[in-house]
Amino acid sequence: MSAGALGKWMGIDAIRADSTGSEARMPVEGNTQPYGLLHGGATAALCETVGSVSAMLHAGPGKIAVGVDLNITHHRPVMDGYIVAKATAAHLGRTSAVYEIVVTTEEEGKRVATARLSCTIMPDPTA
Repeated sequence: MSAGALGKWMGIDAIRADSTGSEARMPVEGNTQPYGLLHGGATAALCETVGSVSAMLHAGPGKIAVGVDLNITHHRPVMDGYIVAKATAAHLGRTSAVYEIVVTTEEEGKRVATARLSCTIMPDPTA
């Protein structure tokens, strides 16, 4: 599972990945807003990463999956440690894939955010 350049910059580490769902962790340190809290955009990037990786695996050879809608609700602030995002397939179709994503603290398992990512599947324009 590759988190791409942004994921590398943010310290996203893969835990597992397949077409039905993926899981990754990310440090809070280095991904905070000015008040020292986990940045909501960083959480969103982690969610889009785990969902998109699974959608790409679902799409298969010669196709790509791109995010077209990401909805995220932030439930609690986090100031340290790691968060874990777990994507689960909600719909796997020929032209689209939808994933529900739950983000928790790694240490205590407390829910940090809930998200839903919709991806469209299309021919790889570089192929």
